[in-house]
Amino acid sequence: MNTEIIKQYETLKDEIIDKIGKLVSIPSVIDESTNNLNTSHPFGVEIEKALDETLELCKDLGFKTFKDSEGYYGYAEIGEGKEMIAVLGHLDVVPAGNLEMWNSDPFKAILKDNKLYGRGTQDDKGPTVIALYAAKALMNLKNKFNKRVRFIFGTDEENLWRCINKYMQNEEVPSMGFTPDSKFPMIYAEKGLLQFNLIGKGEDIEINVDSAYNAVPDKAQYSGKNLDSLVAALDKLNYTYEIKDNEVTVLGKSVHAAAGEDGINAIKHLVIALKETGYSSPSIDFIANEIGNDPYAEKIFGVVEDEDSGKLKFNVGKLIITKDKSQIGIDIRIPVTANKDIIVETIKTVSKKYGFEYEERDFLRSLYVPKDHILIKTLRKIYEEETGFDSTPISSGGATYARSMDNCVAFGMVFPDGEKTEHQPNEYISLKDMERAFGIYAKAIQELSK
Repeated sequence: MNTEIIKQYETLKDEIIDKIGKLVSIPSVIDESTNNLNTSHPFGVEIEKALDETLELCKDLGFKTFKDSEGYYGYAEIGEGKEMIAVLGHLDVVPAGNLEMWNSDPFKAILKDNKLYGRGTQDDKGPTVIALYAAKALMNLKNKFNKRVRFIFGTDEENLWRCINKYMQNEEVPSMGFTPDSKFPMIYAEKGLLQFNLIGKGEDIEINVDSAYNAVPDKAQYSGKNLDSLVAALDKLNYTYEIKDNEVTVLGKSVHAAAGEDGINAIKHLVIALKETGYSSPSIDFIANEIGNDPYAEKIFGVVEDEDSGKLKFNVGKLIITKDKSQIGIDIRIPVTANKDIIVETIKTVSKKYGFEYEERDFLRSLYVPKDHILIKTLRKIYEEETGFDSTPISSGGATYARSMDNCVAFGMVFPDGEKTEHQPNEYISLKDMERAFGIYAKAIQELSK
């Protein structure tokens, strides 16, 4: 990091931490209750608060700002010129999950041991604010922006991407850009994202695990019949659980669905244990027989993988069973060379044997930017100069805004020597990483806007 940028960071550091904290204090989890329909906050009052807070910050920093009249997105811009580059961030967050797993209030930023804790510190409020202040540092240093630099703020990234889709329908598309919503050195290939529900008839068991599609669920409660048999099965399988007030809570480990193999799926453990007791139903049988604990669902699809993006990932994120209806919510990350239609037809064929109908919820195309593209060459050079680390581009199962437009990549901000804590309890961003990313983003914005 050059001397002038270092000085800027030291000057702005406390302000950056404060602004991240203010955004973290807004619990911007999606709320689609009916009172939000036909309002300027389609995804909830708290998400709109986060958008308004961010745009107000941008005004204070000297950006020109715009807010979509329907509340789907906003943006802030500096610079001049016909061409426009973009930095894309999102202000919505996933739910906090099991509060007992947190060491502090997830919606109160806590600075401890040189780490800033709170939901959204890493995904994606913290990185977005750091990139904003990196641009502000360039403004303070009288940098000339020969291209416009537009920060685009989404509000529905953790769900259906209606925000960025609306932006792409209504607004100017940048010539290139990046999103600080993944890890370094950069993501040049992202798997396709497919989310769907398997809908079946009611069953004589009640389960309600209504967690996020894109996160491995860390708990699954059951309070039905034969609790003693369930406990015995859980013990036999060596699965972790708790008992309180005649309810068994099976415990897992939450991670992003793109890295499901690193988590422990509480829904799967509950279902497998119920199957062990001798219980049978379409939902239980489908999950236990066809998926089990395999994060790749190879019994259903076989081995699906490619050199650029790795294996197919399969996450059971929801299981809702009542006497009237059953729903299994699934998130699949599809390798960039795999055929989505074949994946869909396969899951339809297998699930139909258990009486389920396929209901697609969302699909995001895969991302692939050639390694010799000028964007990747530029960012690689900057990253190497600033860190000394290997800059070879990598692939990811995660879904970032980069795939919403051409010539865009995910660029940080988790470092190779850092910890990826998004979607997990005790999510944090380290002060060390904040400083490193600040310098990288300042230089990236400077180079791309020349």
